[in-house]
Amino acid sequence: MSVPYETAAYESPDSPESPEEHLARLLGRALNSFELPDETLRRLDCALAHDGSLHSAHHSAGLHRETYRHTWLLADGSALTLWELVHNTAPGAEPQHEVYVDEEELRTATSRLPFPPDAADFELPVTVQLSAPPALRQVYVPDRSADHGRRLLRRAENADRPGAETAALLATARAHRITQAFGRPSRAGRPGQCFSLYEHAFLLGDGAELSLWEVEHTVTPDGRHMCEVYASEDAARDAMERRAAQVS
Repeated sequence: MSVPYETAAYESPDSPESPEEHLARLLGRALNSFELPDETLRRLDCALAHDGSLHSAHHSAGLHRETYRHTWLLADGSALTLWELVHNTAPGAEPQHEVYVDEEELRTATSRLPFPPDAADFELPVTVQLSAPPALRQVYVPDRSADHGRRLLRRAENADRPGAETAALLATARAHRITQAFGRPSRAGRPGQCFSLYEHAFLLGDGAELSLWEVEHTVTPDGRHMCEVYASEDAARDAMERRAAQVS
């Protein structure tokens, strides 16, 4: 006999868990989590939102099996789903958890369980409800982004560079992108002296975006390159104006 499975003890779609916490709990209880492809785990590093829901269930003679669908919204706008199989191997036995990347693997694993071949599942329609994150301004690349933010602040030489609060936010960065912003100060400075402006955009752990603006220039007594970092484009361009004015 097939009956709905009681899901009250299972995480709800309204859970306050972050996507990382949701994934960590799933992998922590799954006996075969080590079999997941590395590429799948790398993609999940950039998840912005998640949803977990019961997909099907079967209870019979003290045995039970349930399948859950776990879906994550990724930073590039795509979605990735993992399937969790929960079952016991004997009446009264502790439930075991397994996780699979597609439904074909899930069906293969389910067919090995000690259920009658004609055991029907109670199935629920698949409804994925992902909380919509803010629209991203950038296309981000996950590449040691927290370390990149740390090095950017470390090489900044201006006294009014972003401080500890910004550094703490950058420590959660999961992806970033660097673009050059064109335009030059109204005063060009002396021959051989140059300015460059770059936006370092970061995707943080909570899905928020943070941009820092880096000014590189050679307006120094010995002509060496100097790096300054500001929290806004306006502040960076004002600094470029001030530097150019010093040598005009």
